Amino acid sequence: MPVESGSGGVSAAGRQAKQKRKSHSLSIRRTNSTEQDRVGMQRDLLEGQESKLPSSIRSNLLDLFGQIEREFENLYIENLELRREIDTLNERLAADGQTVDGGDLSKGPLKAKASHSTSQLSQKLKTTYKASTSKRSHSFPGKVGGPCNFNVGNWELWGGDSWVTALLPPCVPVCMNSPSMGLIVSSFKATTSRALCQLAKEYVGHRDGIWDLSVSRAAPVILGTASADHNAMLWSIETGKCLLKYVGHAGSVNSIKFHPTEQMALTASGDQTAHIWRFVVQLPAPQPVADISVPCEDDVDFSDKDDADGEPEGPSECPSVRVASTVLKSHQGVVIAADWLVGGKQAVTASWDRAANLYDVETSELVHSLTGHDQELTHCCTHPTQRLVVTSSRDTTFRLWDFRDPSIHSVNVFQGHTDTVTSAVFTVGDNVVSGSDDRTVKVWDLKNMRSPIATIRTDSAVNRISVSVSQRIIALPHDNRQVRLFDMAGVRLARLPRSNRQGHRRMVCCSAWSEDNPYCNLFTCGFDRQAIGWNINIPALLQEK
Repeated sequence: MPVESGSGGVSAAGRQAKQKRKSHSLSIRRTNSTEQDRVGMQRDLLEGQESKLPSSIRSNLLDLFGQIEREFENLYIENLELRREIDTLNERLAADGQTVDGGDLSKGPLKAKASHSTSQLSQKLKTTYKASTSKRSHSFPGKVGGPCNFNVGNWELWGGDSWVTALLPPCVPVCMNSPSMGLIVSSFKATTSRALCQLAKEYVGHRDGIWDLSVSRAAPVILGTASADHNAMLWSIETGKCLLKYVGHAGSVNSIKFHPTEQMALTASGDQTAHIWRFVVQLPAPQPVADISVPCEDDVDFSDKDDADGEPEGPSECPSVRVASTVLKSHQGVVIAADWLVGGKQAVTASWDRAANLYDVETSELVHSLTGHDQELTHCCTHPTQRLVVTSSRDTTFRLWDFRDPSIHSVNVFQGHTDTVTSAVFTVGDNVVSGSDDRTVKVWDLKNMRSPIATIRTDSAVNRISVSVSQRIIALPHDNRQVRLFDMAGVRLARLPRSNRQGHRRMVCCSAWSEDNPYCNLFTCGFDRQAIGWNINIPALLQEK
C-alpha cells in the first residue's frame, strides 16, 4: 500500500519528477496495447521528438510500423496457442510412455500450422515490410540522423538497419526456437543421408545482415561478402581473416561479383549505383584445419542462446578502399544485383525501378536498358560462356536476354512461379534454375521453355540459389534457416547441419559454390551477419543418391 508523504510540497515535486521521467520513457513491449494506445503513442512520438521530416511522412511511417507490430502480435498469439498444443501433446505422449514421432506429426495439422506461422513471419519481413517502406523512401531527401537512417540504401533492402534485425528476437524464438518447436521441426526429415557436411570456417565481422557472397575466379582465390551495413568485405577462405573492406557505398550493399580475370569487384547498392573497384590483397598463412564434422541430417537442440544480436567480434584492423574506379549510375531505384558479362568488358545491373541496364565497363556508358518486367527486379545473372542474361522479378517471372547477335536482342519470358522469383541462374549446359518465394525451385531447358523439366517443392521460401559447375548440385538457401542440396532431377541429397553449435541462426540469403577449393567448396550467408564455409563430400552425396 503506498504511503502518502506528510509534506504536500514534497509530494507534488515527486509527482512532477515522476511524470517527467515517464514522459521520456518508451515501452517497447506493447503486445496488449489497444488501437487507441497506439494512436496516442504515435501522437506522443510526433510531439515529443524533433525531426526534419514533414509530419505527413512521419505519420505514414508510424502507420507502417503499427501494421508491422500488429502482424507480430498476431503471430505471437498464434505461437502461444501452438506452444500450448505442443505441450498438451507432449504430456499425452509422456503419459502413454511414447515419444514424438516425426513421421506421424509431419502428416497432421500441427506441421501445417507451424509451417504457416513461420511462413507468415518471413513473408511479412521480406515482402510486406520491404515493399511498403520502399514505396515511401523515394520521397525522403536523404539522411535524417539517428539509428533510423532513412537513406535509400538503408531502407529499401530487407530492413537494412541493425535495429530492424532486433525486431526478430521477441517473436522468432517462440515461433521456431523453443525446445518444443525444435523437436517438431527437427523431426521433419525426408531422407537419412549419411554423407558428411563439414563446417569448415565462419566469417564474422559485418554489423548487419549479409545479402550476397561470391568467390573470386582469378588468383588469389578469396571470398567476398555484401552486407546491409554499407560495406563489402574480402576474406581469406582458409583463415577467416578479413583482408580488405570496401566502404564506398552510401547504402546497403546488395550483391558482389568478382571480375573473371582481374582483381576487380562489382558491387550493387541501395544508393542506386553499382561500383567497380580494384583490390590488392595478400593471403595470410593457412591455419590447421579442425575436424568438426557432423552428419548432414544431425539437427540437435535448437537454441538462440548464442544468437548474433549484439555487436559481432569482427576484425579489429582491416584495410579499406573508399573510392571506386568506376561508378555505374542511371537507375532510379535500389540496385539489387549486378554481374559481369562473359569477358568482363560489360556489366549488367538489376534495379527496383523495374529495369536492368547493360554498361560498358571502360567508359561506364549505358549500352542498353532492358525493360519489360511489371514489378521490381530481384536478381540478375549472366551465362559463364555466352552473352546471355537472365533477370528475375517480383512479377513472378524471369526473362532471358540474348546478346549473342549484336543486331538482334531477343527476350524470352519464363512463367511458372506463383510468387516472387528471388533468383534464376545458368548452369554450364542449356539449363536455367529458378527459385521463388512460392517455395519451389524449377529447372528449365533453354530449348523448351514452355514448362520446367523438374520441380522441387520445399517447406520455405527460397532465396539466391547456386549450382555447382561439375556435378550440377543445387544449393537452396531458405527463409527457415535451412540449406538443402538437390540434384538437377529434383532428388534431395542432403541438408546442411544446423544446431545450437553451428549453422545459420536466421534467414539464409545466398549460397555460392567453389568446387576447386579443397578447404571450402560451398559458402552460405544470412541475416545472422555471418558467412559460413562448408566442406561438402560430393562423392558421398552422389553415392547415397
